[in-house]
Amino acid sequence: MARIVLKFGGTSVGDIDRIKNVARKVKAEVDAGHQVAVVVSAMSGVTNKLVEYCAGISPLHDAREYDAVVASGEQVTSGLTALALQELGIAARSWQGWQIPIRTDDVHAKARICSIETEELERRLSSGEVAVVAGFQGMSPNGRIATLGRGGSDTSAVALAAALKADRCDIYTDVDGVYTTDPRIVSKARKLSKITYEEMLEMASLGAKVLQTRSVEMAMKHGVRVQVLSSFEKAAGSELPGTLVVDEDEIVEQELVSGIAYSRDEAKITLIGVADRPGVAAGLFGPLADSSVNVDMIVQNVSEDGASTDITFTVSKADLERARNVLEAAKGELQYRRLLADSNVVKVSVIGVGMRSHAGVAQRMFKSLAEKGINIQVISTSEIKVSVLIAEEYTELALRALHTAYGLDAA
Repeated sequence: MARIVLKFGGTSVGDIDRIKNVARKVKAEVDAGHQVAVVVSAMSGVTNKLVEYCAGISPLHDAREYDAVVASGEQVTSGLTALALQELGIAARSWQGWQIPIRTDDVHAKARICSIETEELERRLSSGEVAVVAGFQGMSPNGRIATLGRGGSDTSAVALAAALKADRCDIYTDVDGVYTTDPRIVSKARKLSKITYEEMLEMASLGAKVLQTRSVEMAMKHGVRVQVLSSFEKAAGSELPGTLVVDEDEIVEQELVSGIAYSRDEAKITLIGVADRPGVAAGLFGPLADSSVNVDMIVQNVSEDGASTDITFTVSKADLERARNVLEAAKGELQYRRLLADSNVVKVSVIGVGMRSHAGVAQRMFKSLAEKGINIQVISTSEIKVSVLIAEEYTELALRALHTAYGLDAA
């Protein structure tokens, strides 16, 4: 007997038939003798509609009331899922975040989980009852409903699995696992049986949308074994393995590169003719940070005359106009000659823990792109990834070329 947390995303609970399908999967795990807690998202499209309602009332709304509204989607799904389980003869009840309680900080709309009190939940699980928990939500220090930010149900599930000391956390979604790259673009992409926390964290933060970044961070911190699988397969997670996200020690032979991720949510800004003196970088990136503009890749050219330099960096497309306004307002202080902005770029990254012990990974990436006539605009690296910024029109060509170059193509 194992204790398992099952999480079902919005597409998995998109309508009544799909909720009944979720109930059948949960029943299969219960029939196998497992203790089961279920975490559900709102039905697909519901949260977006609730967000629109809030914006329609006021663009600058009270975040506490916003949370009260948008958290209602998960309340509906948890109740419906409990009803569907009861129809199958399974003892089940729904739990809202405040009922457990899942305690968060007071940063409404993007709260972080501080603790989960599981005594009553554990007692119910031990008695054979299935707990159906509303994801995405908790309770702030002032007793108000607080939400965890978009995609927060993944974080709810992993946090609950950690608190319950679950043997596994199954994340059911609309794909059957984690692939070496986007199979919609690269037909030879293959499903990975296992991937390390570090690799999954890099893939999630670099554009892969299988798991929310915070959920992977939490799984790695608490050692929660996470499995990604499809809710549309007939078998349940204990019968049909998807992709396991695990500690590096569980993977015997590390691949040089495990996956290739891409992000279209990139915009490039170049400041030409910036004064080359101490404090300029702080004067440039300080105002951006104060305006909550997150900067990613940064390149500063070495000036030949020692008087001026060019600085290139990337921000999200959503932050491009805000960043431009901040920099134009600071032009007098920064004394740059010209600002260039380009939103037609994409970031492509190769990821693999095997890079730690192998040389030549970056060189292979650069050579493969050069052979396809793809110019690299910006480069950034970490211990287990190499990222490049290229023109957006070359996205598909770059992904296919790199996937082949690193031997990731399915046979």
